[in-house]
Formats: sequence, structure tokens, C-alpha cells
Amino acid sequence: MKRADVDDLFARFSAADPAPTTELRSGNVYQLLVAVVMSAQATDVGVNRATERLFREVLTPAQMLALGEEGLKAHIRTIGLFNAKAKNVIALSRILVEEHGGEVPRRREDLERLPGVGRKTANVVLNVAFGEPTIAVDTHIFRVSNRLGLAKGKTPEQVEQGLVRVIPATWKMHAHHWLILHGRYVCKARRPECWRCPVADLCPVKEKTPAPVVKV
Repeated sequence: MKRADVDDLFARFSAADPAPTTELRSGNVYQLLVAVVMSAQATDVGVNRATERLFREVLTPAQMLALGEEGLKAHIRTIGLFNAKAKNVIALSRILVEEHGGEVPRRREDLERLPGVGRKTANVVLNVAFGEPTIAVDTHIFRVSNRLGLAKGKTPEQVEQGLVRVIPATWKMHAHHWLILHGRYVCKARRPECWRCPVADLCPVKEKTPAPVVKV
């Protein structure tokens, strides 16, 4: 995609949604971290449903440790891989208490040392909680970036590196939210809704999905 088209693409996203953010619900940085860890291979809707009551009871790592692994599991049984996620959340909460005074660190290296926290999770926390222009590549961004020719790659990290190179600084702060939302609601995996895509004319895919026929 040409540089002018990249700028045009994000200008359109911005015009439609000037201040996008994560759809995961949380009340503080610690809860955001927990929610993002929970969201691996799960939907934001499912995570929000499972954490709604949990986050009324647990606001800090110390409170999570007091709840314990079995107590946490009772809240999140509806989320995929809940056993492993509960183990990781308890372990990362212990590290936060013992090594960071109960606070979520804002250095990538410290975040990625936490159990269950990879590069994508760290990028989300750095962006949403600490206002850094990072780009967290999930399945939606991976798909959309390759489809649009925005940043092609065979791995999420390759796509992330490509996006960092091509996205103008003006748009980087919100770029991954725009791309996630576009992939989640418009440029879907099985049947992209090309007929209502605001950037369809910039997309190199020749066979656009037609609008469904409404029978009356």
C-alpha cells in the first residue's frame, strides 16, 4: 500500500471513530492486565462476562492472592483455558506484590517476565494503560494487515514490524484499535462485509463480497 493510501486509510478510520479503545472492561491497570491475559483465545464479550463480578471483588494483586487460584477459577470457568489462565494470574499477581510493590510495571521487559504475558499483551497494556503508541497484533490485525497489503507477514511479529514502519506517527496511538475493530466487525475472516467497508477502494482484494440480497 502506498504511503498516501496508508494515511488516507487511517484518516477515514479516525473520522468514523476518533478515540477508539479496547472493548475489555476494567477499572484500573491491574484489572486491564488480568483481562488481557484472560482474552487469549477468548472473546472480549466472554471475558467481560466472566470478570464483571470478579472485578467488583478484586482490584489489586494482593486481593487476587487472597482469593486464591481455586477462587479465581470459580469466576472464570466459562473462559477457554481457564485453568492455565488462573495459574498465570495468581503467579503474576505474586510477582507484582513481591517485586513491584503491587503496581503494574510500565517497562516492556518487566511486563514480559510476568507469567501469561507475551508481546501482544504487553503492547495492549503499554498502549491502553500507559499511552504508548504500540501495536498489538492479534488475529484480526494479522488478517486485515495482510489483506489490505498494509503490512504483509507470516508471523504476528513480522506484521507488527511492518506496521510500525508504515503507519505515520499521527495515527500510531490508535492504529491497532482501529484495525482490530475493522477486522472484528467489517473485514471478517469468513465473509468480509466489503459492501460497507469504508476503505474498500484502497483494498487490493479484487473479489469483493457483495451485499446480501434482502428478500421481501
